[in-house]
Amino acid sequence: MTTAQHSPKTISLRSARRASLAGGVGTLIEYYDFSVYGFLTLTIGPLFFPSDNPTVSTLSALAVFASSYLIRPLGGWFFSRLGDRRGRRTALIATIVMMGVACGMMGLLPTYGQIGVAATIAIIVVRLAQGFAAGGEIGGAATYIAELAPPGKRGFYGSTVSMGSTLGFAVAAGVVGLVRLLVPADQMATWGWRIPFLLSLVLTLVCLQARLRVEESPQFQELAEKAAIVRSPMLAALRSHPVSVARVAGLAIAFNGTGYFGVAYFAIFLQEEGFSATGVAWTSALCIALATFTYPWAGKLTDRYDRKPILLASYVIFAVIAWPVFALLIAATSLWAVGAVYLVFMFFTGWAQVPTWPLATELFPASVRYSGIAIGYNLGVIIGGITPLVAAALVAGTGSRTSPVYWILAVALIGVIAVARLPKTAAKPLPA
Repeated sequence: MTTAQHSPKTISLRSARRASLAGGVGTLIEYYDFSVYGFLTLTIGPLFFPSDNPTVSTLSALAVFASSYLIRPLGGWFFSRLGDRRGRRTALIATIVMMGVACGMMGLLPTYGQIGVAATIAIIVVRLAQGFAAGGEIGGAATYIAELAPPGKRGFYGSTVSMGSTLGFAVAAGVVGLVRLLVPADQMATWGWRIPFLLSLVLTLVCLQARLRVEESPQFQELAEKAAIVRSPMLAALRSHPVSVARVAGLAIAFNGTGYFGVAYFAIFLQEEGFSATGVAWTSALCIALATFTYPWAGKLTDRYDRKPILLASYVIFAVIAWPVFALLIAATSLWAVGAVYLVFMFFTGWAQVPTWPLATELFPASVRYSGIAIGYNLGVIIGGITPLVAAALVAGTGSRTSPVYWILAVALIGVIAVARLPKTAAKPLPA
């Protein structure tokens, strides 16, 4: 495998900053669109999956949340092929438009009470469309930012990918909390739940403007000029780099399988523990947002000490704190106590997530980079993304509120295996 340093133009601070901003903001909006559903699960469940048993409605709604991950590999294939053959910029514009339109449609759907089972089918179709778009987003953003980042600073500049995806959950939580605060409780299930979805149309226009202003990746331009574009990039990635694809899948399982407790499941868990939905939404938003501001620091750590030690530390820490976190959340009687625990948990998600993206870009050559990351990540995120459903099912099946701890231990172990034989990559130039 050959490597090449970028030209001075490629690594100019202006280009790097613009790429980092466009990638981060786009990922933020993409994950806002994707995660609003999670924060409204307890409201949406009875509207689209009515049942005499509230737990059945919740589990059904969470199953639809999880089902959107099953379509992500297909979306990853489509958009990564577009990105590796037509350009990173083109693919990233397409993903954000599709996600924004799908999220807006979610806010316009009639409910089960209005059109019966057709509403259930419609919400599944729209969630699948969101999953399809999400399959091409974050891997493309990571690829684009890494290809314009200065050498030795891919972790720092690439941290905006993790900041964007995680802040997307925070913004979603904050918007849902604000809507719950302003909309009368009896109107929330009537029309209030639609507002956060419809707001995504405005956010999409903001992101689209940012992405239309960025230049194409110089590494992709070099491939095009040399006629070195691969005809079937995903097949080429699977054939030539199967270990790297498997490693990215393992990393995706590990950081999603732990991180989704903080960005999705804790909100449901705490409401079922008796905390108000509004209070939980604001606590989630604040803690997630505060934690993400430490992510650039995590990026600097991973640039200085390499990816492996930071990743291993995160997995070990999650294994150690998993049970105490649940025990403290169960024992907590105030949202201040909940917030303290929540913030600590979210702080370490940065250690698991931030190094993953620059590392993933360093495992593949430019011709298949977008595709290699997309297939690995989207296969892994199927397992990591079902975390809220698995956690809720474990509690319902065992009767133990701390039973989700076993899931955290399992995915942390997978992460350790994924990086066990990882070489140093941070100081090296991106493969050409």
